[in-house]
Amino acid sequence: MAVADTMRERLAAAFAPTVLEIVDESEAHRGHAGWREGGQTHFRITITATAFAGMGRIARHRAVHAALGPDIVGRIHALALEIRAAGEGG
Repeated sequence: MAVADTMRERLAAAFAPTVLEIVDESEAHRGHAGWREGGQTHFRITITATAFAGMGRIARHRAVHAALGPDIVGRIHALALEIRAAGEGG
């Protein structure tokens, strides 16, 4: 299973998001640190969920990292996160 597919499953199960976009940006980093043939090294995630209400930015990032798990976080080089609570502008 592709890393992005595993990410999608875990984030959906943990947060029931209303918005979940996962973009593999690996090709844009070809030749940079952490890049590997086949991609799946650099990701951008946009997620919106009620579960993030009342959480600060660091707590939201920690929650996403925990949901992804050390096996996924350890396989990727870069992870850009855009995290919002449902109803937040942005």
